[in-house]
Amino acid sequence: MSQDTEGKEEEWPLSVRELLTEMKDCSELMVDLAYACVIFDDDEIAEEVRELEDKMDLMNYEIRKRAMLAARSEEDAEQLASILQVASAAEKISNSAGDMVSLLEAQGELRPFLPLLLERSEEKIRRIRQPRLAGENIENATADTGLRVIAIRRGRKWISGPEEDIKLKKEDILLGKGTEESFEKFEERWESE
Repeated sequence: MSQDTEGKEEEWPLSVRELLTEMKDCSELMVDLAYACVIFDDDEIAEEVRELEDKMDLMNYEIRKRAMLAARSEEDAEQLASILQVASAAEKISNSAGDMVSLLEAQGELRPFLPLLLERSEEKIRRIRQPRLAGENIENATADTGLRVIAIRRGRKWISGPEEDIKLKKEDILLGKGTEESFEKFEERWESE
């Protein structure tokens, strides 16, 4: 158990492996959110990334502490060293995501700058709010569109890389990734229903 930045206690996964998996998932989500915050010029998503960066710092500390407590021999230390390298890489990725959101600190005509660059990109990332999706799973909601849901915002929680069988709720906000054509197919399907 560890304490977060607001003094609330946070329950960490029981094993080092689970904690490492949590760090990997968190860093992956942070990269997706950092891109989304820059694309959408969204300070709210940027704040989420900063909060996740703080969480990653705490998880990195926790995994180092556990590794030190678990090492009882030179062989143990060698095995744990590779785990710490992976944890360090996840931490570096999260720090880079934090650096990306700092781009939003630019003022005036420099902001928003990335949407202009990405207009020419073949693949796009967009926010999707579609209450008609409630009760559908991702696989059915995106079938035959070519659209990929990379994250779901459900209240204050983000679900990164959601499974295709996850049921969507009315208030969900999806981050979709795809071509212009895939977004058009998706909109045609759900606007007409």
